[in-house]
Amino acid sequence: MAAARWALLAGNFVIGCGVMVVGGTLNDLTHSLNISVAQGGTLIAIASVMMGFGAPLLAAAVAHIDRRKLLALTMLWYALGHAACALAPDYGWLWPIRALTVLSAAVFTPQAAATMGFMSTPAHRGRAITFVFMGWSIASVAGMPMAAWVGERLGWRIAMGLVALGALLVAWLVWRHVPKGIRPPALSWRSWRKVLSSPLLMAVVAVTACQSAGQFSVLAYMAPYYKHGFGASPEQISAMFAWFGALALAGNLWLNRVIDRTGAARAVTTTLAMMATSLLIWPVATTLPVLAVVMLPWALSGFATNSGQQARLGGLSPRLAPALMALNTSAIYLGQAAGATGGGWVITHQGYATLHWLGLAWVSVGLLLSIWAHRAQRSEEARHARTGLTAEA
Repeated sequence: MAAARWALLAGNFVIGCGVMVVGGTLNDLTHSLNISVAQGGTLIAIASVMMGFGAPLLAAAVAHIDRRKLLALTMLWYALGHAACALAPDYGWLWPIRALTVLSAAVFTPQAAATMGFMSTPAHRGRAITFVFMGWSIASVAGMPMAAWVGERLGWRIAMGLVALGALLVAWLVWRHVPKGIRPPALSWRSWRKVLSSPLLMAVVAVTACQSAGQFSVLAYMAPYYKHGFGASPEQISAMFAWFGALALAGNLWLNRVIDRTGAARAVTTTLAMMATSLLIWPVATTLPVLAVVMLPWALSGFATNSGQQARLGGLSPRLAPALMALNTSAIYLGQAAGATGGGWVITHQGYATLHWLGLAWVSVGLLLSIWAHRAQRSEEARHARTGLTAEA
């Protein structure tokens, strides 16, 4: 169990590095391929759309496959795809290869969470799922800064190649340590309809989409923002990404310790409020050190929110977890696409200075939805308790 958890965490780490490698190397990638920053952001949006729509569709297609085999093959595809991206001669080749490559992320992240939830007891399910998802936070600590530094000093192609090597290693780890024979029950169309027709479940999924859009309205363009807005050097850009990532990991560790005690809904609402606080006070940051302080609440809460949402949905309906995890992953990536696209439009028409207002608008909607969903959940639990007492009487 412990070895499987670490293997799946490592898988999410590599998945996170691969998803974020374009953002981290955006300066060199746009210069090397002779494209605009907004067009580079479109590359992020295209990948996010593929992951967003791919997650629920592929969840149904792969439901019958043994999870060890599925997750290992998924990482092999990720390795081959990133190797091909590194060799792409121009943007016309890169974007379709990238679009196909990231389908691995659409499968691995939700299926790893569902697999761990299936293997865990109800009392420890939330902590097990957030532990596996912590790989994304570690990617923001080590992967994103490393991609930024490698991109600035060695080029984006080397960064893509390193992701390919990491994916090969994880494929072997997953094959060796994840138990054979794990097949969570396949979901019927009736189950999918139940998920899609539930206002509570869909509201929680919408929270994920809104917070993801809010974060990536700004986060997708941080490398050029640091460079053009503050004249940051490659080392300073890498340091800022490392600062953000280290805080994100700390926030996820905190969430992993308290989520089963405080409840996922309350934890998510708190992290969304912290994120909104950073984006609200963003204009006071006139230097990189001040910006590092302003970003502190957001960095502590950013990836913790995603982990909390995974645990929140897993706890609301464990039986529907495979569908909910797929939809939640879809919401993460479609939110990234919306955020990157909107952020690119803002940069083109207004520059970098107003990006944070777009991010704040998205996060605020997510916060209001989270509060509503929490209240709806408590009302539903109270109604079920009354129904149970009536039946017992």
